[in-house]
Amino acid sequence: MDGARNDAERRLAGIQAAEYVENGMSVGLGTGSTVAFFLEALAGRHLDVRCVATSPATERRALELGLSVEPFAGSDSLSRLDIAVDGADQVSPDGWLVKGGGTAHTREKAVAAASDRFIVIVSSDKLVDRLVPPVPLELLEYGLAATLRRLEAVALRDVPRSPDGGVIADYTGEFEDPEELAARLDGTVGVVEHGLFPRWLVSEVIAANGGTVQTRAIS
Repeated sequence: MDGARNDAERRLAGIQAAEYVENGMSVGLGTGSTVAFFLEALAGRHLDVRCVATSPATERRALELGLSVEPFAGSDSLSRLDIAVDGADQVSPDGWLVKGGGTAHTREKAVAAASDRFIVIVSSDKLVDRLVPPVPLELLEYGLAATLRRLEAVALRDVPRSPDGGVIADYTGEFEDPEELAARLDGTVGVVEHGLFPRWLVSEVIAANGGTVQTRAIS
């Protein structure tokens, strides 16, 4: 897909998602190029909303656009969110996701899990027949060599640390069942978080294809 069409689709999906936000809501802001279009559309609606951001880049852009952003760390932060909107690297037909190309998947999953409604916005090229590697990982620096040995099929990524200082890597092994792989990664000591998002976290997927937008309920 050419870049212009990709951007046009991402913009359409972002605009559609912004329509779901209502005055007075608490809103989780994802990370990435597709979310950038959502931020612009949300700011353009001039609503009174409380936002939390999943990365410093998202927070900076949201503040530039005039959105109110507050911390999501600590025991006195918001304990639930009305809605969260984020992109994805891959979306399977049954609603499982691969996320984390932007290295913020740990925070993105925390925000998604805290939200009453988690909406995923994508261009048509992100819809896949089945999920495939790589699957992004955030790893502890402490004991890193041992963690890499346990994971076996893993490659460190030459990128900055996660927003919380974790080492970014990719699981590169082939897999058939994302739920099975997610369970294995969840049980691996040294893995802070992985980029497999289960379908039960996802409320809807908004996918733009050309000039049309389709919304699909997942859970």
